[in-house]
Parts: sequence; C-alpha cells; structure tokens
Amino acid sequence: MTGDVHPAVADRTLVPAPEPLAVPVIDAHTHLDACGCADADDVAATMARAAAVGVQGAITVADDLASARWVVQAAGWHPSVYAAVGLHPTRADRLDEAARAELELLAADPRVVAVGETGLDYYWDYAGPAEQADAFAWHIDLAKRLGKPLMIHDRDAHDDVLAILRSQGPPDTVIFHCFSGDAAMAAACADAGYVVSFAGPVSFRNARSLVEAATVVPNELLMVETDAPFLTPHPHRGKRNEPFALPYTVRALAQIRSVAVDELCHTVMLTTRTVYGLPDL
Repeated sequence: MTGDVHPAVADRTLVPAPEPLAVPVIDAHTHLDACGCADADDVAATMARAAAVGVQGAITVADDLASARWVVQAAGWHPSVYAAVGLHPTRADRLDEAARAELELLAADPRVVAVGETGLDYYWDYAGPAEQADAFAWHIDLAKRLGKPLMIHDRDAHDDVLAILRSQGPPDTVIFHCFSGDAAMAAACADAGYVVSFAGPVSFRNARSLVEAATVVPNELLMVETDAPFLTPHPHRGKRNEPFALPYTVRALAQIRSVAVDELCHTVMLTTRTVYGLPDL
C-alpha cells in the first residue's frame, strides 16, 4: 500500500489547493501512507504543500500493523509529523499476541502521541463485534498504561463505544476522530470530557445532524482533521484528499460555529497541541 494512493479513493485527482490560512492549524488525523507517501522525500513534499496553506503539522495514523511500523518511521523523518499507533477495528481479528507485543513497543515511541485508531465499526463486517470489543478494551488499557490519548474510530456504534469506555474506564484523554454523531452524541462526549475532531463530512450539504453537533462542542474539546486521503471536504468531495486540504474544513466549521476563521484556527491549534502534548511547530 505504501507509495500508492489508497484504492478506496474513487477519484485520484488531487483536490485543488485552498486559499492559505492566516493562522496555522494542525491536521489532527491523517494517513500519509494511504495518501501515497513511501519515503522521507514523499513526506517532506506532502508537508511542504500543507505548510504553504497554513497546515503546520500532522498526526499520521496507523491502519494495520505494517502501517503502524511505517507511521513511526514517518514521524522520525519530519519534525512536523507525529504518529498514532493501533489496529483499526475492522482488523481486530488480527490482534494476536505477537501483534499486541509489537504495537505496544511501537506505541511507546516518543514520536507517537496517541494510541489508535481503535473502537468499533458496525458498517463493515471484516471483524465481528466481540472481536472488536476485545481489541478496543486492549487499546484502552494500552493508552492508560502509556499515559497517551486514545484515538477512537466510531462508525454506526455510538452507544456501544460509549458503553465500553464507561465499563473499562477511559484514559485521561479520549479523541473521537472524524466525529459522526448527532448533537446529543456530541453533548454526551462533551459531558465526559472527550475531544471531538471534525473532518470533511461536516462541510457536506446533506450533513444536517453533523452540523448541529458541531455547534455544541466546547472550544477546549474541538479539533479538525482531514482523514486523508478519504472524506475530501465540499466542494471537492470524491477527489483525493491530503493534509493541505484542511482549510476547506476549517472554513466550513468556522461558518457553522459563527466565528471568524482566525479565531477558530487559534482554538483548534491550542486544543490540538494540548491534547497531543505538541511543542511549537
């Protein structure tokens, strides 16, 4: 997979570059390997495109074990790239003892700033609910033992994700990446102190419940992401996404929350650096 754009991206035409942001932000969740990055030069070129429009850094997130190895390498190749390590819930059936041991070593790397993405995905059927729940619980425990944020993938499983977090006891910091719930779910996350990260779908014209959710998340729990190469924001939905496309989502979110773009950028930058413990980039 590394070096090629992920096959799930229907249109491999790269989204046009947006107008640069005046105040920088960080892409809270992306997949640089799935964007086509294979080596340090690819990562540098991708991050140069991002920096040119005000996206100052990125968290590149593992999908499977091979990806987990790669994202840790990538975080060492570039000073504005950090990593998150875990096994996606659709791959929960691959979390054997050897995988657990290797993931634990990788997640302990100082350039790894979160454990994940983990959680539940009831849309795809690659791994059963019981396997996913067991893997989720293991990732929760790993995040607590390492003292790192937990990055959650939640698709069509809101109630069960919240229930497992309650039953296991969450780590100090929980991130709902690419939030897909409604306003009630967002309020429940806020009440629990969970961080909510919005991706391109918040800009979609038919995303009414997501737009409502975006108005209730407090500033200190708000982040933005691309989830690139997936979920390219409006008006370029369906094209290949990359971290430099983040300003499209930032501007849509600012409009939804009725705040100036620069104000939103300050807000999400502070939250992102606080959540991940990032220095000035």
